[in-house]
Amino acid sequence: MDTSSPSPLSSALVAHLQARDQLIAQEKSIRFDAEKLAHLSPAEKEAERIVRAIRAEEHISVWETNHEKPDLFPGMHFFTSKSIMEKTKLFKLLKTMPKGCILHCHMDAMCDARFLLDQALLHPEMHILSPEGPLPSSGPFSTYHSSLSSLPEFTALPRSFKPTAETSIYSDEYVPGSWIPLSKARADHPVGTEAFDKAVLGLLTIEPGSSYEDYPTSDKIWTKFGATFIVSRGLLGFEPIYRAYLKQIFYSAIEDGVAWVETRINFLSPTMMAASGADDLNHSDWLRIYHEVVEEVKKEMALKGRSDDFWGAIVIYTTIRFVENDHLREAMEDCIALKKQFPHLIAGFDLVGHEDSLKPLKYYLESLLWFQDRVKEEGLEIPFIFHAGETLGDGDAIDDNLFDAILLGTKRIGHGFSLAKHPLLMQLCREKKIAIEVCPISSEILRYTPSILNHPVQILLNNGVPVCLSCDDPQIFGNLGLSNDFYQVLVGSEATGLISLAVLAQQSIEYSCMDPELKKRCLAIWRKQWEAYVDIIVAGNA
Repeated sequence: MDTSSPSPLSSALVAHLQARDQLIAQEKSIRFDAEKLAHLSPAEKEAERIVRAIRAEEHISVWETNHEKPDLFPGMHFFTSKSIMEKTKLFKLLKTMPKGCILHCHMDAMCDARFLLDQALLHPEMHILSPEGPLPSSGPFSTYHSSLSSLPEFTALPRSFKPTAETSIYSDEYVPGSWIPLSKARADHPVGTEAFDKAVLGLLTIEPGSSYEDYPTSDKIWTKFGATFIVSRGLLGFEPIYRAYLKQIFYSAIEDGVAWVETRINFLSPTMMAASGADDLNHSDWLRIYHEVVEEVKKEMALKGRSDDFWGAIVIYTTIRFVENDHLREAMEDCIALKKQFPHLIAGFDLVGHEDSLKPLKYYLESLLWFQDRVKEEGLEIPFIFHAGETLGDGDAIDDNLFDAILLGTKRIGHGFSLAKHPLLMQLCREKKIAIEVCPISSEILRYTPSILNHPVQILLNNGVPVCLSCDDPQIFGNLGLSNDFYQVLVGSEATGLISLAVLAQQSIEYSCMDPELKKRCLAIWRKQWEAYVDIIVAGNA
């Protein structure tokens, strides 16, 4: 029997294969990146091929055959994979990619924690107290399994302030609630300054090693998560630190290829301490300083010939969803007043906090509708940009936040983790052009998904829902910039390639709160940066 040549395919098989190709192509046409993939330049096609080849090679050489850490796979939980991913060629290539904008981030958790601590140590005004007794002489300063009552507190006090006692904060003679200079607490630590720094950094971050052991449930990890903000705000409530911190946020973004930042700022605290020692910097002062720092960074970048690498930053006014309606309306009036004073800075309004345990949007409906009327009366534009759907629920009151957010005309949706369970809402987001601010690594760490492979972001992308990747709270998680989140999404799906990331970057500009003229200019700048980036990859210089 002659077996030298294959038998011709049956007509039935040929028909099936043709129908198969057509069906796959039909489904891919729904994807968010379909139009871009249909119109690639030769250089983009080659860059896409190169990146896919690197990903395929590293899938084996970095992940499958890593004998030091068996059972690894690309896209596994960030805390396990971070040290590995950041050494890969693929990650280094993504670091230099022009990524457009960060649209979902919280100002008080945006900087490297070490930088924040170093800034605090520069200022003798910074103090610390322990509310329940002396701080432990070794190990962490507090645990969060049951309550926040044992959290050390930080604040800036005038230089004229005299501590009530000179005892060590680690001594049995320490009086609970007594303020001690931060520098003294550090110098007095029984194990040394490094141990002190580690303990404070442990208050500001979620540490990978003990994350699942210490905080195995969603409630416990959220308690720890919330505690980091309490500590951070105490350190940030001093004008010199606030200024330095903002500047570091912007430069950290620039270093990662991000040119525009939309920061959510919590305006719950009424004042901040000025450099003079007076506790009288109000919300207007906060935004004045914010504007001054943005302009300072712009000027510094211009002097370096890099104006195109930083377009600016704006603010989404937030308060926390535990407030009552009367306090919410006060915050809304404050937001309106600030918008009048800083029309170029206030971009929107949001309610933040743990959706599963705090009040749903339905609780605030009358106030939210009232706010929309007030904004119209004033002739202003302050869109809602709501957190919604950051839950594992389906059909419960928390999941229903998505319905209220869309009905209230939200410009974007923060997280939207449960959106993939709602085909009609996904369709509405496509039609109404409501972008989802997806924060993959945040969702991993806060127990919504064990890895990017289980994250609904790919469902959203495959259904053509507009998505903007964001980092949420990198000070706490360790995912500064966007490169880590971009990497996770890239390795988490064979359908997603370099061109997909380009579309995500472009969408971050298109769905930003920039004014139309600035948006047009920035899109043009980004396209030039993207073309140059593609040329570098093709030339083998990435």
